Amino acid sequence: MRILGIGDCNDLAAMYGGMQARGHEVRLFVRDPASHGVFAGMLTRTHDWQRELGWIREAGPEGLILFETADQGAQQDALRRDGFQVIGGSALGDRLEAEREYGQAVLREAGLCTAASHSFSSYREASDFIASRRQRYVLKFNGANSPRTRNYIAQKGDSSDLAALLHFYGVHEAPVPSPDFVLMEYIDGIEIGVGGYFNGTDFMETACIDFEHKRFFPGELGELTGEMGTVVSYAGSGRLRDQVLKPLAGVLRDGGYCGYINVNLMANADGLWPLEFTSRFGYPGYAICERLHREPWEAIFQKMLHRSANHFDTVPDFAVGIVLTVPPFPYTQGYEEISKGIPVILDEGLSMAERAAIAFAEVELRQGALITSGTSGYVGVATGCAPTVAAASASALALARKVYVPNLRYREDIGVRVSDEALGNLHRWGYL
Repeated sequence: MRILGIGDCNDLAAMYGGMQARGHEVRLFVRDPASHGVFAGMLTRTHDWQRELGWIREAGPEGLILFETADQGAQQDALRRDGFQVIGGSALGDRLEAEREYGQAVLREAGLCTAASHSFSSYREASDFIASRRQRYVLKFNGANSPRTRNYIAQKGDSSDLAALLHFYGVHEAPVPSPDFVLMEYIDGIEIGVGGYFNGTDFMETACIDFEHKRFFPGELGELTGEMGTVVSYAGSGRLRDQVLKPLAGVLRDGGYCGYINVNLMANADGLWPLEFTSRFGYPGYAICERLHREPWEAIFQKMLHRSANHFDTVPDFAVGIVLTVPPFPYTQGYEEISKGIPVILDEGLSMAERAAIAFAEVELRQGALITSGTSGYVGVATGCAPTVAAASASALALARKVYVPNLRYREDIGVRVSDEALGNLHRWGYL
């Protein structure tokens, strides 16, 4: 196959690397110049993805364009109209992820329950709203590329701590452009995601569940990041697939969507409460999912594009991924001076299977040596796979300890909160 990857930061680099290793031709377009070094010396980068369209068209049904982000949906729609095979999302998918109120409205129209959500473009108005309600809220900024570290879950029942943060933002930020965010009512429960593969017409039967760990520090402390680690399984996902994903098939079909999509939600004894969409592959989610696949990504994509099968083979286990970072992650300020270009060394005793279980991210190969690259210090993810969460977590942690990078940080408790009790409650409530 010929694969053209298009994204901002080469977030799917490990996926591209795997496809290239299996004999496929891969070319990448990386929009952010600061990320041009990611997988340099390992993958071929193009300066103009539109010049590569002829190369893709020459491959006929063996040509694939893969989009990484949820902000180029209109271009994907146009390419599909021109006859190209595209995996990613669509303009509709962009709106579902970036415009939280719109996403919640779509979920309600599909018959799903949602938490009350309120849109704001003024920190003062949001603070006044909190003072009048005195309830617990969650602050979430709109925009697919908004920094997750600015989101905040109120710790106090009256959200006075959140109101104080909003005041801080109002004082320290420029008035233009206006902020764009929502306050969502806090819902207590078990956070779980369900992800599926939409082929343009319907969801494939194969779907996964995931448990993200977004806090930077163990014990769910510190700022919210994209993810510091995740537990994934394809086993037991059928009920959530049917209750959450399949009701969305009509709107995705009408919106020309083709790709992976995930709905993050809270589950409790009262029901399922969808919170947000991820209208693209998640990072590090895709790498953790891959540990459970018995088929390569390109075979799955071919099934989606040609609708030749409604499922693909997976292992009925749990996979755990632990994100490996260096300072200043989860921030970017100072990375060039602190950590960019430092060596990444693997234990010499690593087996080929263990090496394959490390999905590198912001690294490059320079003069035969692996070093950190990119913009934030996201080195990669160490993964483990086993019949239980505890065993998969132990396997991933053992692998993480065989990666040697100065000042490497990672959480050692990924999967701990996905306890037998949590899984037991989800089974008892009828969601798994």
